[in-house]
Amino acid sequence: MNLGFIGTGKIASSIIFGIFKSNLKINRIYISSRNRNIAKKLKGRFSKIKICSNNQEIIDKASVIFLSVTPPVGKKILNNLSFKGKTVISLISTINERELKSKIHSKNICKAIPLPFIENRVGPIIICPKNRIAKKIFSKLGLVIEVNKEKLSFNFWATSSFMASYYEIYNSMTKWLVRRGLKKSQATNYVAELFFALSKDALLKKNIGFDKLVSDSQTPKGLNMQVLKELKKVKFYEKMNKSLNNVYKKFKK
Repeated sequence: MNLGFIGTGKIASSIIFGIFKSNLKINRIYISSRNRNIAKKLKGRFSKIKICSNNQEIIDKASVIFLSVTPPVGKKILNNLSFKGKTVISLISTINERELKSKIHSKNICKAIPLPFIENRVGPIIICPKNRIAKKIFSKLGLVIEVNKEKLSFNFWATSSFMASYYEIYNSMTKWLVRRGLKKSQATNYVAELFFALSKDALLKKNIGFDKLVSDSQTPKGLNMQVLKELKKVKFYEKMNKSLNNVYKKFKK
């Protein structure tokens, strides 16, 4: 299988790193020279990488094409490219399926939502609509969740927008510890391990439901109950849901 990436930003790079850590059989990966630093890094790291001079060359040489450019760039370039007979996997968030099909005259198109940690072959990957080839690739890189209704996939795009906010919790808590005299390395290690353990525990106990985890992590008048009450009092979670709704609206347009 020959893969092609139009756009070589963070997500494309993460997918490629994940692929080469997996046992997916790849003959060649063709990439764009648009981001020269990333392109050179990938070519220097992996012998199966080839940098192409233009996007049409990538399409012509690969059987599966990943679109990994920003929405404005996608709207600008896609009409001028020929994807006939190719499988196209779009990673472009706000170009919907109908608009994508109007720009790309190919019968085999889907959208996917991978996140940067795909390079470690972990995490969920949304595919919409179901696509055999996309599933074959992504099933080697994480947990594939397939949905056939694009409107449902918008919910996953919205929730994926919480990465930076999640990491800011790590960042704020680490800085709080450092201000109180801990070494930065100690604070960083503690916070990273704390949230790793919480995430792993949530994954292992997902079948009992998150409501139960919230309940089980509190004791009457305990510290966890205090923090949860204070956050609810300032409507922290209501504001979180409002942000989700605001992001969701971008995909309905």
